Amino acid sequence: MSLELTLGLTLAALLFEAAFGYPSFLLARIGHPVTWIGRLIGWLDRHVNRDAAAPRERRLAGMGALILIIAVSGGAGLLVQGLAMRVPFVGLLLAALAGSSLLAQRSLYQFVGAVAEGLETSLEEGRRAVSHIVGRDPDKLDEAGVARAAIESLAENYSDGVVAPALWMAVAGLPGAAIYKGVNTADSMIGHRDARHLYFGWAAARFDDLINLPASRLSGALIVIGALFVRGASPWRAITAIRRDAARHRSPNAGWPEAAMAGALGIAIAGPRHYGGTLSVDGLMGEGGRYECTAKDIRRALALYRAADAVMVGLVAVLALVVWGW
Repeated sequence: MSLELTLGLTLAALLFEAAFGYPSFLLARIGHPVTWIGRLIGWLDRHVNRDAAAPRERRLAGMGALILIIAVSGGAGLLVQGLAMRVPFVGLLLAALAGSSLLAQRSLYQFVGAVAEGLETSLEEGRRAVSHIVGRDPDKLDEAGVARAAIESLAENYSDGVVAPALWMAVAGLPGAAIYKGVNTADSMIGHRDARHLYFGWAAARFDDLINLPASRLSGALIVIGALFVRGASPWRAITAIRRDAARHRSPNAGWPEAAMAGALGIAIAGPRHYGGTLSVDGLMGEGGRYECTAKDIRRALALYRAADAVMVGLVAVLALVVWGW
């Protein structure tokens, strides 16, 4: 698929997903592409990741599982793209409709917005809403902790759930975006440091870090630019926070969008967090900013997210026009 087509596909998919999201009737009847690949990953974890195997064998098994996940995801994307493009006149739009299922602009906004709404009602409602988007222990979160968790999730998932699949779609069409989603889903399911997945999930975690590297940097830059269009946000503070704080994050990628978001809004996020009863100490993003975040800060973060996303869509449109020679 040529660059002219992949950029057109990406632009149309972004616009479709922003306007309509993933239809609830499809979710109820056939599920979602992420759940489909999740079933494969779960099967591999149950049947290939043997507790009795030596660490080297489990690491090799994890590498083989990752290759299979990539092959299945990429093959499915290639098949759907090939079938769609055989339809005269509207093939690209059909491929874009399929591609929109690999993006999460609308759903991310809705889930994080639900946390703000819940927190404005009560702490318990805020905890309930945030439990749907983060893995940390919601019962240990106070109001500020709920708000910070929502903002961190928004920043990180902007990179993982929006910018990265859009970037790989622009580069390699539906197969590129599908492979990315397959690897990213594998990382979220088996790329952990617990005893069961330390070796089996090693390949998925490392490869996910690699393919997220360009999108995380791009996400940080988009948030910086988006801050130019949001009242009270500062692109200069965002740049300072990225340069100072991004490398402190335990993830080689998540620190970029999180630091940019924190710096732009003048808040501090990340730091110590509880996962499954275990304290995880992470670097502070936006050091010197206000740590006592509120639902109002979630609303400000959502405004910045929308601005950054609009900048990205505009950038894809401009690149498409340039490549098309308009």
